Amino acid sequence: MIGTDRRARYWDALKDVEDPEIPISVVDMGLIVDIRVDVRAVEVDVTLTAMGCPAVDMIVEGVERRLLQEPDVDSVSVTVVWDPIWTKDRLTPEGVMAMREWGISV
Repeated sequence: MIGTDRRARYWDALKDVEDPEIPISVVDMGLIVDIRVDVRAVEVDVTLTAMGCPAVDMIVEGVERRLLQEPDVDSVSVTVVWDPIWTKDRLTPEGVMAMREWGISV
């Protein structure tokens, strides 16, 4: 499948992007739903913890900015999706641990 290794690398790269409200990566928060690769273009589907999330622009810009640092990426398109809806079940084990360290019950 085209881009499988690249997809994994991009998932890993997005661990550098933190949620602006809680310093946990958007990957560990479970906000990244899907990454698709087409030659030098990347499409990312992102969900949010709530509709009307005030951090949406910062998250989208952070995802775009980080992926554009990759040498084989010329363009990034980020789409906010609501299916699947975000729940605490989307947190990675690292995300759960980080939330607990911040005193947030999950």
